[in-house]
Amino acid sequence: MKRISGVVLSLSILTGLSYSVAPLTSTADAATFAKGADVGWLSEMESYNWAFYNDAGVKQDALQILKDHGMNSIRLRVWVNPAKNFSNKADVIKQAVRAKKMGFRIMIDFHYSDVWADPAHQTKPKDWASKDFNGLMKAVYDHTYDVLTALKAQGVTPEWVQVGNETNNGMLWEEGRASANMKNFAWLINSGYDATKAVNSSTKVIVHLSNGYDNSLYRWMFDGLKANGAKYDVIGMSLYPEKSNWQALNQQTLTNMNDMVARYGKEVMVCEVGMDASDPATSKAFLTDILNKTRSVSGGKGLGVFYWEPQSYGTWYEYTKGAFDAKGKVTIALDAFLN
Repeated sequence: MKRISGVVLSLSILTGLSYSVAPLTSTADAATFAKGADVGWLSEMESYNWAFYNDAGVKQDALQILKDHGMNSIRLRVWVNPAKNFSNKADVIKQAVRAKKMGFRIMIDFHYSDVWADPAHQTKPKDWASKDFNGLMKAVYDHTYDVLTALKAQGVTPEWVQVGNETNNGMLWEEGRASANMKNFAWLINSGYDATKAVNSSTKVIVHLSNGYDNSLYRWMFDGLKANGAKYDVIGMSLYPEKSNWQALNQQTLTNMNDMVARYGKEVMVCEVGMDASDPATSKAFLTDILNKTRSVSGGKGLGVFYWEPQSYGTWYEYTKGAFDAKGKVTIALDAFLN
């Protein structure tokens, strides 16, 4: 991408405010940089007939709206045996095939749980609850291999696979709790890594933590994983700032990304972002800045940015960080992905 001189670009906002955003000093390859969306809720929303409207107010396929706003990649979470038939293997395959046919690149996010996995919850699947640690390693391998093999049979080769979701303190607690046994967590990662590479050797494996601005967390985790022989390709991050602090947190996240590259020699990716849907202008400024900062990561090792559930709106699970308005129309926030 062409380098633009200057210290900052000023993004003028309709409200009369302006925000300083990172200039387009890109070292990442524009052709391969991922501009993505996690749309794990989409099939459930569609099952309840939630509609989506483009810039002109015309009803349209949500994925087409995302594509028309510059997005080129889709992220899908997979749960082992969820209570509803969403985000299970069959649903993920259906959505991945649909996205691939539309030209999207694919990321698969393994939670290794029947429900949400995040920094506060890493609950083993019900069917895995009685397994010992060796059994858990085998279950991680088998589940990962099974889903990826089924995807491959349908013509889908994910470009990226997450082995765990926001694993700030490991996964599959208690056995995989990192603060208690980093070696166990590393071995569980390796089970997912080995299964992924057995199906598609070119797929990049991501270890994903939240709070991408927290360098001490990342150094603690990845120093520990390195010491215990963990295998992975990419360090993934989440970032959900507030309107009052996004500029500071974006800068801290860039500093952390560059540190991860220098310290571990790994590529980095912002796997989840979100911002208050009620202020799309500020959200656009935030997104423009974090996209440009990720492109600027040293050595071109910033792989991309994914917006988490941008198509969510209104009262859907009371989630308020989507990029559609209360009536289901896309907002200017997603215009950030056009560049």
